[in-house]
Amino acid sequence: MAISVKLEAFEGPLDLLLHLIEKNKVDIYDIPIVEITEQYLDYIKQMETEDMNVMSEFLVMAATLLDIKCRMLLPKEVNEEGEEEDPRAELVQKLLEYKMCKYMSMELRDRQVDAARSLYREQLLPDEVSAYRPPVNYEQLLGDMTLSKLHEIFKSVVRKQEDKIDPIRSQYGKIEKEEIDMDLKTLYVEAYAREHKSFSFRRLLEKQKSKAEIIVTFLIILELMKTGKIHIAQENIFDDIMITSNVA
Repeated sequence: MAISVKLEAFEGPLDLLLHLIEKNKVDIYDIPIVEITEQYLDYIKQMETEDMNVMSEFLVMAATLLDIKCRMLLPKEVNEEGEEEDPRAELVQKLLEYKMCKYMSMELRDRQVDAARSLYREQLLPDEVSAYRPPVNYEQLLGDMTLSKLHEIFKSVVRKQEDKIDPIRSQYGKIEKEEIDMDLKTLYVEAYAREHKSFSFRRLLEKQKSKAEIIVTFLIILELMKTGKIHIAQENIFDDIMITSNVA
């Protein structure tokens, strides 16, 4: 009568190899490849599984062990540094990495179990205690900050905000349709150029009373540039544009 043997379940071929190494109490850095390979093959012969994905993983490892076994019988290969290469080195490295991951997972599982045993009591405080807030010490909060200093900071912030206001756009009011005589406006610009000779383009636009006047003045400046009656210059990219007049 055959005796039924219940095989242990392993998570994969590396798990089985690690079990065999620990069972035989051998040095993982000096695996007796012949003995371990025979035990490994005996195990997969007794495996009963219809899952080909699982079986294929174990069979690939079996082929790897047989390959290492054959290479152990051949003369050892020498690397570029002149050192002899161990056919088991890659397998040993994989086993060490798997062993570390396995022990880490066991440690995390133990911590999870311990955490599940931790109990705590819900905080029970009277409403007046939970609603209590310590009073604010304004003197400590301000420190050496006096009202005059705060006022100076406030004026500085306001000044910075005012500096950001475009002196042209800030004068725009409600847009209304208005008729502007192009000829009269041209005479005005030419008279201004004749009088000032050299003047700021921005300053000229600031003198206009509406958005429409600004646009018309801008077009007239372009026309005067085209005819050579004025020349413009700008020393730096963000500097004001200066206009020099040739209007007689």
